[in-house]
Amino acid sequence: MNLPPDSTAIVSSVHHALSVAGLTSYLRELLECDPNLRSVWVIGEVSSANFHRSGLFFTLSESDGSAAVDCVVWNSQRDRLAQQPQKGEQVIVLGNIRLYPKRGEYQLTVVQVLPGGEGLQALRLRQLRSRLEAEGLFDPERKRSLPPHPQIVAVVTSPQAAAWGDIQRTLSHRYPGLRVLLSPAIVQGERAPASIAEAIARANRDGRAEVLILARGGGATEDLSGFDDERVVRAIAQSSIPVITGIGHQRDESLADWVADAVAHTPTAAAERAVPDLEQLALAHGQRARSLRTAFDRKLDLESERCRHLQQRLLRALERRWEWEGNRLQLFRQKLAALDPQSRLNRGYAVVHRADGSVVRTAQEVELGQELTVKLARGRLKVKIVEIEESSAPPAEARGLRAPLQVADQLSP
Repeated sequence: MNLPPDSTAIVSSVHHALSVAGLTSYLRELLECDPNLRSVWVIGEVSSANFHRSGLFFTLSESDGSAAVDCVVWNSQRDRLAQQPQKGEQVIVLGNIRLYPKRGEYQLTVVQVLPGGEGLQALRLRQLRSRLEAEGLFDPERKRSLPPHPQIVAVVTSPQAAAWGDIQRTLSHRYPGLRVLLSPAIVQGERAPASIAEAIARANRDGRAEVLILARGGGATEDLSGFDDERVVRAIAQSSIPVITGIGHQRDESLADWVADAVAHTPTAAAERAVPDLEQLALAHGQRARSLRTAFDRKLDLESERCRHLQQRLLRALERRWEWEGNRLQLFRQKLAALDPQSRLNRGYAVVHRADGSVVRTAQEVELGQELTVKLARGRLKVKIVEIEESSAPPAEARGLRAPLQVADQLSP
C-alpha cells in the first residue's frame, strides 16, 4: 500500500495516542493542581437550583446565556454560606474546580456564596412578565374551558423528544381511537421560540384540533428558557384552540404556563388533562346506570305500594257505594210496591170502570140503570146501578185528606 509522504510521522504519532482515561487524568491534573483554580472567585447569575439529599446543585450562568458552569454546595458546607443561592439572583461564589472522569465534566465545588445583586436575566424576565400581565394576557377570565371529550388533539413538541412518545402512549391508553396531530417544533436553543410560535400557529391554521398540548420534557432551566419568550406567550394567547402546557418537571414554571388555558407541568400529565380515561368513563357510566336502576326500582316499589293503597281505597268506596245503592234500590222497591194498584186491591179495595174503561170516582158520575165493571183483587163483577146515594160529607181533598191512591202518588224516591 502506498502511503503519503508524511505517513511515517502519522504512524509514529498514533503510537503515542492517549487513552480516554489518560486524557481525562491529564486534564484533571491540570485543573485541580492549578493554584489559580484551587480557590477561585466567580460571579454569575443562578439560572437553576435543585436541592438533593447530598447537597444543593445549581448552575451559574452569564446574564446573556453565553456560558455556564455547574456548581455544588455539599450539605456540610451549606450552613456556613453567607447567602443561599436562589434562582435569578446574581452571586459571587468561592470554590475549587473538580473534574469527574466518568462524565468528562468539571464542576465548581462552592465553599462560600456572597450576594452580587439581581441577575440581569431574571430582571428581564420579571419586566416581561409585568408588561404581559398589564396587557391582561394572564387574566383568569380569558382562560377557556377544555372540551370534555375531544376527538382530535394537536401536540406541539419535538418529534425526537421522549415527551412525544410519552404523550402518544398516554393518549392511546386513556382514549383509544383518538386522532393525534403532531405540529413539530424545536423546543431548545436559540431557534426554539420562533419554531414553537410557528408550530402553534400551524395547528390553528389547520383548524381540526379541539385542544392543543404544548410539551417538553424536563431539563436544566436554561433549556426551558424558550418558553419564557414573548413570541411563544403571544402565540398561546392568540390561539383559537385551548392550550394545555406540559413543560419540564413539577417544579418548573414558565410564562407559557401563565398564559395557557390549563397547566399540567409534565407532558404525561398534560395528556391526562387533555382527554378523559375511557375505562373510568365506562366505570362511571356503569355506576350511574346502577344508581338509575336502583332509583327506578325504588320509585317503582313506591308507586306500586301507592297503587295498592289506592286500589284498596277504591274497593272500599265501591263496597260502600254498592251497599248504599242497594239500600236505595230497596227503598224504591218499597215505594213502587206501595204505589202498585194491585196491592190496594189485595187490601179489599175495588176499582169501578165504565164501559169505556174510565174510572168512576164519585156517585155523581153514574146514572141509574148504568152498567159498570168492578175490578177486585181477583176477578171482575158486572153490575147495574139500582140506587145512588150521595154522601153529604165534603170530598177528602176539602177536609185536608187525600185518597189512598193520591197519597201514594205523593211519595217520591
